[in-house]
Amino acid sequence: MINVLIVEDSKISRDSLERQISEISDYSVFTTIENAANAEILCMRGGIDLILMDICTADNESGLKAARRIKKLYPRIKIIIMTSMPEHSFIEKARASGCDSFWYKEYGSISLPEICRRTMEGESVFPEASPVLRIGLTNSNDFTERELNVIRELVIGRTYSEIADQLGITENTVKFHIKNIMSKTGFKNTLQLVSDVVEKRMVLPKY
Repeated sequence: MINVLIVEDSKISRDSLERQISEISDYSVFTTIENAANAEILCMRGGIDLILMDICTADNESGLKAARRIKKLYPRIKIIIMTSMPEHSFIEKARASGCDSFWYKEYGSISLPEICRRTMEGESVFPEASPVLRIGLTNSNDFTERELNVIRELVIGRTYSEIADQLGITENTVKFHIKNIMSKTGFKNTLQLVSDVVEKRMVLPKY
C-alpha cells in the first residue's frame, strides 16, 4: 500500500484529490493538511511514501521550500509538486528543490493517477514548459529569459538601478530590455505591465 500525504489549502481541491487517490488501487490517503510547513513534521513520524504538494499553501507557505527540506531529510519520499498557477519559474524551481515530478492541476493532459504511478515507478515527470499566457499584445513564451528576469524584478518593486545590481548588468541594459518588453506588449508604462503579469499570475515572487 502506498500512503499519500496531500498538502492543499483549497477544501474543494483537497476533497477532489483525496477522492482520486482513494480510487487508485493500492493507494491510500495518509492524511490531508493545508499548510506545507506542517508536512515535514508529519514525515518525521514515518509511513509516508508520496506527497502531493501544492506550491501555494495556507499562510503563504511555499510548497517548494517545504519540498526542498523534506527531500534533504527524507530522500526516499517521493514528491509531486502541483499547482494551478502559470508562474513561469515554477518548473525550474521544482527541479532545483528536488521534486520528483510536477503536475499542473488545470493545464496539460496527464491525469493524477498516471503521474502518481509513473513517479512511484521511478520516473521523473515534468512538463516541457509553463502554460502560455497572453501578456498585452504578445505571448509569454516570446519573452527572453533575461526579459523575464527583468519583469520579475519590476514586480518585486525594484528601481532600474536596483535591477541592474541584482542581475549584474548596467542600468542602460535594463532600460534596453524594458524598451523591448514595452514594444512586444504594447503597454505604455511598466505599471500596466506589472499589473497584467500579476493578475495573470505569470510572476509570483514570494513562492
